[in-house]
Amino acid sequence: MNEKIKETMMTYVKESPEVMLNIIKNRKELTAPLIAEYEKGNYKTVWIVASGSSYNGSYCARQFMRYYLKSEVKIISPFTFLSSEHDFTDRDFVFVVSQSGYSTNSIDALKMIRGQGRTSIGITGSISSDMKDYADVLIDYGVGVETVGYVTKGVTSFALFLMLFTLEAAVRKGLMAEEEAESVCRDMEKAARIHETVQIETMKFYEDHYKEFTSMENAYVCGLGANYGTALEGALKLGETVKIPSVAYESEEFLHGPNLQMTPGYTVFLIDGGNCSSRIQTIFKACREVTDRSFLITNQPGYTGEGILNLPVELPELLTPLCFLPFFQILAYQATTALNRWKQHPLLKKMKDTAACKTENYENQDEDD
Repeated sequence: MNEKIKETMMTYVKESPEVMLNIIKNRKELTAPLIAEYEKGNYKTVWIVASGSSYNGSYCARQFMRYYLKSEVKIISPFTFLSSEHDFTDRDFVFVVSQSGYSTNSIDALKMIRGQGRTSIGITGSISSDMKDYADVLIDYGVGVETVGYVTKGVTSFALFLMLFTLEAAVRKGLMAEEEAESVCRDMEKAARIHETVQIETMKFYEDHYKEFTSMENAYVCGLGANYGTALEGALKLGETVKIPSVAYESEEFLHGPNLQMTPGYTVFLIDGGNCSSRIQTIFKACREVTDRSFLITNQPGYTGEGILNLPVELPELLTPLCFLPFFQILAYQATTALNRWKQHPLLKKMKDTAACKTENYENQDEDD
């Protein structure tokens, strides 16, 4: 009798390139419902209400959206949206994101949008989830099944979905030609293929620095531009799996206070996708003066050395998060597995019961509590 193989984070990391290619192939159909809503108004700003990895994936796509849509993109957590920043106008295109579709804060945000007389638009990876009862328009962004709560392909594919929505919207608004959009899509297909190479190179880098990565007591993850989103997601993944304090900063802001607590025992990751590379490389060198646990993930040709992972990501900087995200996803999975840290502290169960953030219908399949 064949036993079903249990899915892990790595299962979905490995699935990501195929999912990305499928989303690109079916981009017209997948983005059509969101495009239809977007075309109903003369919108000047996009508001994305999201939390966790959906929030981080939004930041991975934000600079791409700003560049091609020529519009400001505001990313806001649902609780802040509910408590103090829900003053959107008819010029603001607002939608709510929850991959699982069971996040209570996202559902509450949909209720508020509907209560203010606007169409409540939800984007999810599960259209059968509880979100369906609160969204006037519910959109499946094409990620497919991801049963592991520490999402990987979900964040990558959502960032990609937002980028593809942007291209279609930009063409519809006359901001770019269809031929240019097709060219960008070809770069996205290239990103999906590069993703597989990054998986291999990350495993080699992990093995080469096994001692450092399995003895992390903290982590700073720093990025800029599109890769500020990568830094946010990298910090989240390391924190929630390896269970260490892990914080994201914009690369230069890291030098304005957060660095002052550094010692040789601190771990720092800097992400260089081609935006202000020289400065990021300088900050990396400065960090190495304090700690040998400083690492640079870069795609700049010929830039090598101790602590540097140079990845063959020959893409515009705006697309590099699609290829840099798996580094942190794989690192988080491998270190957590090596250290046997998947189980959460038993008191976390009481915390979740006291301050639930998912609906009663949500099923935790991670077996981590």
